[in-house]
Order: sequence, then structure tokens, then C-alpha cells
Amino acid sequence: MEIIGYISALVIGLSLGLIGGGGSILAVPVLAYLFSINEKAATAYSLFIVGASALVGGLKQHFKGLVDWRTAIVFGLPAIVGVSLVRRFVVPALPDVIFTLGDFDFTRRMAMFGLFAALMIPAAFSMLKERKETKKSSGPVKYNYPLILLEGLIVGGVTGMIGAGGGFLIIPALVILANVEMKVAVATSLIIIAFKSLLGFFLGDALTMEIDWTFLSIFTVLSLVGIFIGSYLGNFIDGKKLKKGFGYFIFVMAVFIFVMEFIVPQ
Repeated sequence: MEIIGYISALVIGLSLGLIGGGGSILAVPVLAYLFSINEKAATAYSLFIVGASALVGGLKQHFKGLVDWRTAIVFGLPAIVGVSLVRRFVVPALPDVIFTLGDFDFTRRMAMFGLFAALMIPAAFSMLKERKETKKSSGPVKYNYPLILLEGLIVGGVTGMIGAGGGFLIIPALVILANVEMKVAVATSLIIIAFKSLLGFFLGDALTMEIDWTFLSIFTVLSLVGIFIGSYLGNFIDGKKLKKGFGYFIFVMAVFIFVMEFIVPQ
């Protein structure tokens, strides 16, 4: 199972390199079901893996001139606050059993993985949907700061709970609230995901739990190697067709997680 898990780490990177996103959402199920890592550590390790992968992708987009750094900072700061607070204070405070109804115990694992599975569905839809190019209107960008603050805190909080980047939530917000072009929104979202995930991990989990750095380093390096291999293969393979197939696969994974957590006896 561990060998399959390490191969999956490479596959996560390959998918990121080929289709430009979405692959990191597989980190949590791989860590939980192939390495039998508990929900706290799985979501924590996923934050580090997602952050490192997004940072590589974001820097590649920066050198192409597609990252809007001002927008990344404006959106990123409240998101960093949200994820750091959740990882530092909320997750450690959650009891093993949140509530009991008759013979049914609703556990912390059910809450975290159930939310994760639920959010995989809109993430899959975002991969199946064709992104339309949008042009920024003339005139200076005017940020809707109250909505940006609220959206950043919510996305950061969600990221902290489930250990995934939430690009499917960030990209539409950048287009609507900051009036940026779609390709700039996609590139900028990678930088936001990188910093909120990595800082959330270091300001939260690294201070509250013991980290297996050897395992985490190996898994992350394999994912990063996969990104570069996937980027190279992208010169020969149509990423758009793969993206739709991957979207359907995420649907299947969401159902699998729900069945494993709520139907199959633990």
C-alpha cells in the first residue's frame, strides 16, 4: 500500500503538471487511505504538499508575467489568517466525538472528511466546466475590501479544515471581486494557495503536532518531480481532455470517501 501511495504522490504531480490544477485534492485521500494517517495529520501534510506544489506552479506563472502580486496580497492576507487560526486553534480543539445520536457517533474524522468529500463535488464541476476568457474592464481596479476580507477568511477556514487549496473558490472571486482576466486569476490563485497553505501549516500544525519530516519530504519531492514530468508531457498530450476525465475521477473519489467514512464500519 505504501508503494502505491508513493506512486500516487508522483501521479498527483503529473496531474498538476498536465492539467494545471486539481491534483493536489487527491493528497488527503492518498494520505488517509494508503498510508493510514489520521485526519489531523493527513490534512496538515496535505497543506504542506499543496502549498509546495502551488508555489512551483505559481512561480512558473510569475515568470510568464501572469501573476498579479497586488491582488495576491490583498486576497492572500485574510486567507492566511483564516487557515492559520483554524489549524492553530480550531482543529486541535475538536473532540474525537463531536456528538452522539443514539448508537451513532459523529466523529471529528467524519466532520473533516465529510466536508472534504462535499467540496470535492464543486471542485470536480469546476474542472468539467470550460473556462471563458474574460477581459479586464478599462480603468483602475477597485477592490471590494469587505467582501474580499470575508471571502479570504472563509476560504482560509475551509482550507484549514480540509487541507486542500480551494482554487475553485478563489478563481471566481478574483474575477468578480478584483476584475482580473481569467488566465491572470488562475496564475494568481496559485500564489495565494501556496502562501496560505504553507503559512497555515507552519503557523498552525508545525506548532501543535509532531511532523514526520522524512515522510513528508519524500512525498512532496515525488509530487514536485511529477509536476515537471507532467509539464514536459503536456507538450505532447491534450490537457483539456485529461482535465474532464480527472473531473469525473474526483466525483468518484468523493463518493468513495463518503462511503468509507459514513457507511463502512470503522
